[in-house]
Amino acid sequence: MRVGERRRFLRDPLESIDTARRHCTTDVFRLPWGGYCVRDADLAQTLLRSPEYNTGKSGFFGELLPTRQAQLEVGHAVRNFMRAGLPRYRAELTRAVTELPAVSRWPAAGNKLVHRCLDDLLLHPDSSATTRERARRAVRGGVVFHAPHTWQRARAEILRARLLTALTDEVRHRRQQPVGEPRDVLDALLGVCPSTDMADRTVAELHLMMYRAIVVPVSASLAWSVLLACLHHKADSPWPWPADQIVREALRHRPVPWLLGRTVCRTVEFGGVVFRPGDLLSVSPYLMHHETDRWADPDVFRPERWDEPGRHGSYMPFGAGPYICAGAVVAQTLLSESLTALVQDARLTVVDGDPRAVMAEGNVPRPFTLHRTPRHGGPGHDTGRR
Repeated sequence: MRVGERRRFLRDPLESIDTARRHCTTDVFRLPWGGYCVRDADLAQTLLRSPEYNTGKSGFFGELLPTRQAQLEVGHAVRNFMRAGLPRYRAELTRAVTELPAVSRWPAAGNKLVHRCLDDLLLHPDSSATTRERARRAVRGGVVFHAPHTWQRARAEILRARLLTALTDEVRHRRQQPVGEPRDVLDALLGVCPSTDMADRTVAELHLMMYRAIVVPVSASLAWSVLLACLHHKADSPWPWPADQIVREALRHRPVPWLLGRTVCRTVEFGGVVFRPGDLLSVSPYLMHHETDRWADPDVFRPERWDEPGRHGSYMPFGAGPYICAGAVVAQTLLSESLTALVQDARLTVVDGDPRAVMAEGNVPRPFTLHRTPRHGGPGHDTGRR
C-alpha cells in the first residue's frame, strides 16, 4: 500500500474502500493493500453461492479441522450450546449492568461487560484455577481483544502460549473424566472432537479461536449500537427505537466483518476478470449495505427503516452462502438483550464519539466516553419492549 493510501485508510478505513469502489468502472476492483473486491451486489451474491468460490473448507478454521463436515459439526455444537446458555447470560447481564460505572470508556468497558457475562459459558468455574486465571490474564493482556501497541502484542504472544498450555492440560483432564451435558464451550467442542481424531493441543487452539470469535464481534457490535444510537438521538427523551432495530441497523451501518475474502483454488472468471489459483477475492458487507440504488439513505443511521416498507438491499452482517456464521441468530439475541439491559431505566449519552472505524480483528469503534444516568422516579425505558 502506498504512503498516501495508507494514511487515507488509517484516517477512515471504510471511506477508503468506498473511494476505491467509486473510482472503479468494472465489477471487480483492486484493493489498495492487495487482492480484489466485488463491486456489484448481484455479482457478490452470485459469488457467495458459487461452487467455484466455495470449494473446500472455510478459511476461518485454518488447518485445525480436517474436513468441511468437521467444521460444520463444531459450528453447530457451539451454537447449540450458546443458545441453551442464554438464560445464564441474561442472569449475569442483570448483575453486570447494575455494577457498570456511571462514566465508562468504550469499547473497553463494553469488552469487559460482554466477557464477564460470557465468562462461565466459555470456561466453566469447575475448570482448573490455573486455566481460569490464565484465561483472565489473556483477556486483559491482548490475546482476546486486539492490543494496540507493538509491545503489548509481543506480551500477548507469551500470554497466549501460556493459556494454550493450560487449556491443553484441561482438555487432557476432561477427556480422562468425561461429563454428561456440556457445561461450557470447551465441553461442547470435546463432544464433537474425539480423542482418536484430534490432539489435545488442537482442541485447545480451537477453543481459543471460538472464544475470540464469540466475544469480539458481540463486544464490537454492542459498542457500535451504543455509539450510533447516542450520536443520532441526543434528546433527553428515551430512544424511539426498539433494541432489535438499533442492533440490526448498527450491523448494517458498521458491520464488524466488513470484508469477507477467500483464496481462489482454481482458474475462474468473475466480473470479466480472470483469477488464478492463490488470488484473494473478497466481498464487502459494508459496501453492499451502503448501495444507494438498493437502500434508502444508506449513509444515514436509521433504525426505523427496519419497520418501514422501502428499499432494503443485501444484508449480510454475518456472511452469506455456505459459510454464513452458524451462530448469527444467537449473536443477534446477545446483542439485543445487552443493549436492552444497558438502557433500562437509564439515559445514555456519549462524549468524544466518532463514527469512523478502526480496523483490528474487524471494524471496531474509536474510543469514546459513555455516561449512563439512571432515570429516577420515571417509567422504565421502553427500548427493549416489543
